[in-house]
Amino acid sequence: MPSSRYDGWEVELGDSPVIATAIHSGSELRKDCRDLACHSDSERLREEDPFTEILIEDFPTRIVVHRSRFEVDLNRAREAAVYLRPEQAWGLNVWSRPLEEAQISKSLRFHDDFYVRLEAILSDIERRSGRFVLIDVHSYNHRRAGPQAPPTAQAEAPDINIGTFSMDRERWSFVVDPFIETLRGFTFQGAKIDVRENVAFFGKGEQTRFVHERFPDAGCAIAVEFKKIFMDEWTGKPDSEAIRQLRGMLTETVPVLESILLGTG
Repeated sequence: MPSSRYDGWEVELGDSPVIATAIHSGSELRKDCRDLACHSDSERLREEDPFTEILIEDFPTRIVVHRSRFEVDLNRAREAAVYLRPEQAWGLNVWSRPLEEAQISKSLRFHDDFYVRLEAILSDIERRSGRFVLIDVHSYNHRRAGPQAPPTAQAEAPDINIGTFSMDRERWSFVVDPFIETLRGFTFQGAKIDVRENVAFFGKGEQTRFVHERFPDAGCAIAVEFKKIFMDEWTGKPDSEAIRQLRGMLTETVPVLESILLGTG
């Protein structure tokens, strides 16, 4: 499988119209940012999406970002991609002193370069396949009140949240509905996996917006938020068996999506 490695992220290219991304999985900070970071690694990890790169390992084409969202958040619009105030970063004081303009500009160049290359990658897939689906994988916390406090109520926190805000939902229902139903067919830890649409999150991130704006006729980008039922969100410790199960569920959607897009289903 051809691969490309850039500064802070990498791409594996397969012969498929189905792409998966894990753009918040990384925790790397370049040195000038790390020197100014006033939050701990564990605080940063709590707001990142660790292990999401493992969940997409079986996708033919995948993009994994190693740079932390605390340096530059690729899922926010360019003007908000660098956290400068606590209210942009879950109340955390991100920097020990204000960033210099040159530092902000360097981070924004990463944002710019990523989207230029992403557009090129997707344009190539469009030329080869006509249409494509991008599965934008993230994770979210459900124990914000503390490790010993009750978790967020299940009614407000599905195991898998599907975000479809930025797409033409009716146009892409022939893709999204089978994707959701495939996931709903699995069990997790002895119970049916709880998969719902636009409950905890709505898919308003920059990457899905970008895909639907640049590829309105060819690209369907689905935001997939896994509740952190596969790890301890306070210690960062993974649950390997849970990750294996969730990875398998996501992998099973690939042939379903391919058959829909290629007209073989």
